[in-house]
Amino acid sequence: MAINPRIENPSVRTSSSTAGDIVRNFVRVVNMPMLIVATLTVLFGLLIVSSAVEGSSDYSFNRQVIGVGIGFVLMLIIWRIDYHKLGALFVPLLIIDVVLILSPLLPIIGVEAKGAHSWISLFGQQIQPGELAKIVTILVMATMVSRYGGRLKSGKEYLKCVGILLIPCVCIMAQPDLGTGMVLFAIGLAALFTGGADWKWLLATFVIVALLIVGVIMLDPILDDMMGHDVFLKEYQMNRLLVFIDPTLDPSGVGYNLAQSKITVGSGGLVGKGLYAGTQSGLGFLPEAPTDFIFCVLAEELGFLGCIALLGLYAGLIACSFWIAVRADHQFGALIIMGIVGMWVFQILENIGMTIGLMPITGIPLPFMSYGSSFMLVNFMALGLVLSVWAHRVKIT
Repeated sequence: MAINPRIENPSVRTSSSTAGDIVRNFVRVVNMPMLIVATLTVLFGLLIVSSAVEGSSDYSFNRQVIGVGIGFVLMLIIWRIDYHKLGALFVPLLIIDVVLILSPLLPIIGVEAKGAHSWISLFGQQIQPGELAKIVTILVMATMVSRYGGRLKSGKEYLKCVGILLIPCVCIMAQPDLGTGMVLFAIGLAALFTGGADWKWLLATFVIVALLIVGVIMLDPILDDMMGHDVFLKEYQMNRLLVFIDPTLDPSGVGYNLAQSKITVGSGGLVGKGLYAGTQSGLGFLPEAPTDFIFCVLAEELGFLGCIALLGLYAGLIACSFWIAVRADHQFGALIIMGIVGMWVFQILENIGMTIGLMPITGIPLPFMSYGSSFMLVNFMALGLVLSVWAHRVKIT
């Protein structure tokens, strides 16, 4: 008796269909290019940090690995959350933003370091709330700007958004933390640009902020003399600006960091001295090697080719983020991603630029590379938000 082939192996078609559904759902939820690039960047960062902290009693590589592990868990949690739900939390997010930024000023938990109140101590662990505030500011600005549906054409609407951005920026200046303040400003500009703000308004805002900074720099010494203490800028911050203007200024004193940074970067040559073989960082000539100047460690040990490899990974990270932003099903998601891109791009340009004298020295770390648990957690949280926008562009059941 002839057997109908359609009835003989029904499981074949069912299995094939099921397998196809699994693949389609997997691709819909997981953006593999983003995951691959991010994973390679994190592993690359751990490799360089392991060399930078070798033999140091002030830094622990195990602590950095733990930070990566906790960050990975946070990424998974945020990835699972439907980012659309965050759009209704504007007021709570703004309150959280202000509380995070101002918490280091509290007398009990606040910790002062190098003249700035940027840390808090909880259960014996030091945390930098300003780093976490970057993520909250991204959500606050995305929520605010998305209300105008990509048509931020009214001057009144634009000023409202700028006013919201000024709240965390002004609060962070009270610490004072100029580096984080600049990052928050970059986040805001990215959100305003994505939200359809007129380029003339953006340019005017940038010019006004630049003039204010110049005015503060010029008036600060006068006000310091009148008040008898530092008013706007701490002495070390003013020295950094002076060194940026004149890189040859006091190379054994206030210009030491920049001088050693340039020496370290240049000594790597094309292929570097070899991993764990750096002399400038290994012998202690390079200050803050695992944190602010981690790029110098990379340049010295892996040379120009190693630097190109890192820049390639960053380019892939930004390109994947753009790809996901373009395919977001709501402008709120695109604004979140563009705020994250603004944060990453500014930090990359500032950190690398300051090591070679193209930007003033600040405490801005390098994404996924610099030592520090708070900073690593923020980058993983940002990555989780990007992946959430991809996973929830169509409701997953």
